[in-house]
Amino acid sequence: MGLFNQRSEKNRVGSPPQYMTENISEELIRLEDLVKIYDTGALKVLGLKRINLTIHRGEFVAIMGQSGSGKSTLMNILGCLDRPSMGHYYLDGVDVAAMNPDELSLIRNRKIGFVFQSFNLISRTSALKNVELPMTYARKNKRFREQRARVLLERVGLGKRAEHMPNELSGGQRQRVAIARALANEPPLLLADEPTGNLDTAASVEIMELFSQLHKEGTTVVVVTHEEEIAAFTERIIRFRDGEIVSDNSNVPREPGKKADSAKTVKEDGMNRSNVTEGKE
Repeated sequence: MGLFNQRSEKNRVGSPPQYMTENISEELIRLEDLVKIYDTGALKVLGLKRINLTIHRGEFVAIMGQSGSGKSTLMNILGCLDRPSMGHYYLDGVDVAAMNPDELSLIRNRKIGFVFQSFNLISRTSALKNVELPMTYARKNKRFREQRARVLLERVGLGKRAEHMPNELSGGQRQRVAIARALANEPPLLLADEPTGNLDTAASVEIMELFSQLHKEGTTVVVVTHEEEIAAFTERIIRFRDGEIVSDNSNVPREPGKKADSAKTVKEDGMNRSNVTEGKE
């Protein structure tokens, strides 16, 4: 049985709202000439330089780059936490770049699941209540929220820890709670910002293998990382430098229990997917 296939015939746990099914297309994310400019007063800093990028439904993608490369700026825009200065961002076929704050808030709650480096769990409430939170904002009824949250915690291996507080869990367990919470409203897009940054190697591998399993079951997963070992789990690696995409390559993902092999990275048909200037790395 799939990771999230335990649903009742009536009022299915995690069934998407009607409006979310109206614009489903193979292209989940499409960026057109996306520009981000930061105005510091004294000068303007170009954070992203005319980005053109498509991510299809069901892809498992790593966005890589050093500090200041633009990868975090891109993540904030993909997550509707920030707006582009120019250009278009189509999510499920809808241009969200010009949406007002209330509309963006609804998109974040219903269409995007977030996983952060610092977990961002509410410290004084249980794992179960943390997972329920997005459903509370979505105004799901109490019985539905609890049922769905317990199913998700069971599926990430924490069914017996539902009543535990975050400080009673290890780092890897807290990140599993965060992943369950991110999937609470069954969003089509899961964004993970340095999700293994606060974890040891063993816990990092467990989290990435969980992402791999979610990907295999149809979730679109985008991971921002600066670690080659983490990117090795994904099927596509997009590298940023100075606000630009400098490479966009297919990747043979790391198999469970095996060490990463960077030599397996290959370019799809010998070409980058995006319009990358020839000769750039």
